[in-house]
Amino acid sequence: MADAYAAALPDAAYEAPEDLALIERFLATTPRDARILDAGCGTGRMIDLIISARPDAMVLGVDASAAMLAHARVRHPRFDFITGELATLPFPDAVVDGILAWYSVIHTAPAELGEVIAELARVLAPGGHLLLGFQAGEGVRELTHAYGHDVDLRAYLHSAAAVGALAVEAGLQIVEATERLPRSTETHPQGFVLARR
Repeated sequence: MADAYAAALPDAAYEAPEDLALIERFLATTPRDARILDAGCGTGRMIDLIISARPDAMVLGVDASAAMLAHARVRHPRFDFITGELATLPFPDAVVDGILAWYSVIHTAPAELGEVIAELARVLAPGGHLLLGFQAGEGVRELTHAYGHDVDLRAYLHSAAAVGALAVEAGLQIVEATERLPRSTETHPQGFVLARR
């Protein structure tokens, strides 16, 4: 469904103003020539937003879907995009200045989320920040249809408190851990954790 997803969500225009402000606060923590990892980058729809704030940044993208990454490579040919899993990132320790994991952990079960956050923390340089966005709450949704396609997906809800606790376990310090009410286009509250290594 990569083509349909890319057409439906081409950029960050869907994001709520307060969510965009949080991303801007995250980007302000990075140096001008930062190495920024878009973890679970999909089609690269958030990258224009990243480089508008940090035009000299080197963006790295990782995603499990080769079809999604094909779109990202076309849109952003100067950056590197790697097929991979967030729990086993193909990078050495402390190699990036910031990590944006924007709704990329929604398919990660709560029992596996600590492993993913620990891996994100591993590749983050001292002083670097990690920003996670996710659907907030408890439980799991079974998805059978998305973007005009039949699918078999599970979407997990995570509380900001639980995600923040896992970030602390991974050696990070919490800067912000918040949830907001859903907009009219959203089914669930939304959660956000900004943490510093």
